[in-house]
Order: sequence, then structure tokens, then C-alpha cells
Amino acid sequence: MRIVLGVEYYGATFCGFQSQAGRCGVQDALEKAIQLIAEHEIRIHAAGRTDTGVHAMCQVVHFDTDTDRPESAWVRGVNAFLPASVRVIWSKTAKFIEGEDEFHARFSAMRRSYQYLLINTPVAPAILTTKAGWYPLPLDVVAMQKAAKFLLGEHDFSAFRASECQAKSPIKTLLQANIHETSGHIVFEFSANAFLQHQVRNMVGALIYIGNGKHPPEYMQTLLENQNRTEAPPTFSPNGLYLIGVEYDKKWNLPVTHRPITLI
Repeated sequence: MRIVLGVEYYGATFCGFQSQAGRCGVQDALEKAIQLIAEHEIRIHAAGRTDTGVHAMCQVVHFDTDTDRPESAWVRGVNAFLPASVRVIWSKTAKFIEGEDEFHARFSAMRRSYQYLLINTPVAPAILTTKAGWYPLPLDVVAMQKAAKFLLGEHDFSAFRASECQAKSPIKTLLQANIHETSGHIVFEFSANAFLQHQVRNMVGALIYIGNGKHPPEYMQTLLENQNRTEAPPTFSPNGLYLIGVEYDKKWNLPVTHRPITLI
């Protein structure tokens, strides 16, 4: 059987999603807990990797097992062995569709969505210290909104790609780039068919340089055209970044896979 899980986690206590030699990844915690229920070694596959400090409202993973358990066991049972910072929120047995490739958390995904929560106040937040990014100076949201429009569509995103990124191609299609402000909070929302390593944090960093008046909105187009990471602003903090959803074809009949953040 192929079991699909929706997973929420608080990334500040992990060294990213991917399994690490020190067993400090979210994947390590999940596999250890699932193995206790499945009673055999498990390898999970995720819709995407998140960096150290990045959170997820709905990461989607799958694993294969011959162990027959009710779907509730893959939620309540696995959660009993997970740290409090990770929770399985739903489970589903992937159905087989004749003539179709088998469901895969990564390869069946059509788009991924992220939100970045930025606190734009003179004093840094205490309660949200690892749950939101922070910038103390005033930001021009309208200028950032204009700049974000240059990011939409298919582009070579090399200017926003980490040097250690392992993606085969820097060409991605950005489907959504929204920015809105409310009571000192600025929320950036991006959706794409896939993202490069650090891409969202690098785009947020560039948008902040535009919002603070260092560059006009057209600067974003210049960065895209130059395709040079060394000419772009620094990578912004991971604290406010959330994987909020992964979109799949309705034929897979999965539970809700899009869970936007709720502001405190």
C-alpha cells in the first residue's frame, strides 16, 4: 500500500526537512515514528524540501508498506511518537488509477504554495520571534506589489537560486505573487510549479530592497534578466516562511492540502 500523509511542523527545531547525518531533519523524526507503527523500515518521499527554520502548514509525504493499519493509526498512532513540533494532520491510502502512474508526493504535485509572514514594526516581535521575519523600517507595499508582477510567468530564476541548489534547471513558472498588509504584518504569497532552493527567501529579500526605496520596482526585472545571484540582495531570514500547500489533481481524492497561515 502507498500511504499519503499531510504533515504540519514547526521548523525552528529542525535542520530542515531532509534527513541528515545527525538525524536532525523532520524526515528523520517522521520515519522513526512511522516505523514504530509499521514495524519495518520506512523511507518517506515529500512534495518538497524545506530549509532549516522553515515551517509547514501542509507538507505532503508518502511511503510504502505491507502493514495493514486503519488510516487513523497513521495519524494518532504516529503522532504519539512524534515530538510536539511535528504532527500528522491526515492520512490517506493512495488509490490506484488504471492507466496512470502511481501517486507520488513529489512528482504528482502540480504546484507548491508558500507564504512569508513579515513583521514590519520598529520593535522586533517577542512571541513571533521564530515564527515571522522582521524588518524595522517602513516599507512601500505598493512598490513591492508592482515589483512582484515581474516575477509572474516562466523565467530563469538563477538570480534567486542558492549556490548549492541541486535542481536540474533554474527555469520555473511562478503562478502567483501576492503581497498584502494588515496591522503591521506583511504577507507575501507565492505559488509555482516548483521552487529552487532559497528562491522564496531571495525574492522576499529583493522585494524588501524595493520596498525600502533602495531600488524601483523595475529592479526586479533587471535581476531576472541578469540571472546573477551575486548581484541580488542577500537571502532573507527563514523564520517567517511557511509551506502552506501542495496542489494535486482531484483524481487522487486527497484531503485538504492547502492551509494558509492564521495571523495571531
